[in-house]
Amino acid sequence: MSTPSISLSRLGWSAPDGHAVLSELDLHFHGERTGVVGRNGVGKSTLLRLIAGELTPASGSIAIDGTVAMMRQAVQVAPGEQVADLFGARAALALLRKAEAGLADVEGIAEADWTLDTRIGEALAAVGLSVPADAPLAALSGGQRTRAALAGAMFRAPDFLLLDEPTNDLDRAGRAAVRDILAGWRGGAIIVSHDRELLEAMDAIVELTSLGAARYGGGWSAYRARKAVEQAAAETDLADAEKRLAMVRRQTQATAERQARRDAGGRRQAARG
Repeated sequence: MSTPSISLSRLGWSAPDGHAVLSELDLHFHGERTGVVGRNGVGKSTLLRLIAGELTPASGSIAIDGTVAMMRQAVQVAPGEQVADLFGARAALALLRKAEAGLADVEGIAEADWTLDTRIGEALAAVGLSVPADAPLAALSGGQRTRAALAGAMFRAPDFLLLDEPTNDLDRAGRAAVRDILAGWRGGAIIVSHDRELLEAMDAIVELTSLGAARYGGGWSAYRARKAVEQAAAETDLADAEKRLAMVRRQTQATAERQARRDAGGRRQAARG
């Protein structure tokens, strides 16, 4: 059995107005928790949507060996939507309710998942929620919907979780619950976040910039330490370059002055001659 992986090769995507958001991006993800950071608008959420198949690359390719489940940054609520919809279990739950009410035929009774309520309840309890699977999604607060969406993504046991700002709209207890859950997650995860405490628990950090992507081992502290080293090296290189430029300018000036003196001497000699 192959190890789950996601490989991006020369990936590119442009906004409808033609603005290139991602260009020539090469990245590889394996079964680890990877935080994705970068300034707003650089394409972090776009990257997740491309991997999830919600967007089509303009160029390059995405190769996925395994399964993925995505949790959006904002959980939108459609009319009549239930908590079960976040678990992809609406139809299965309806069949179960029909069987429980004695309204299902023999085939329906055989197909009904009699453990569904329990399993969804356990998944919700793991994120600190106690609501029935057929509860209206609109009845939940924004933070509760976020936690329910995380539970729904994990319920499908994918090889990779794709999470876009999973701790947004959560209070301190909610953020701590999400961090604890992800700490125990044994699959791969690609997590866009500004939450430094969450990023600290990552196995690797990928920084997206307009120039591409760079990967750093370890969590937030290791990433910042490495960035500080790179910044210091860049500043040293800049200082050295400025010194070399100043030296070249001095040499150029000295050469020009010597040439000017020679030219002046030549003109005086010619005048005397």
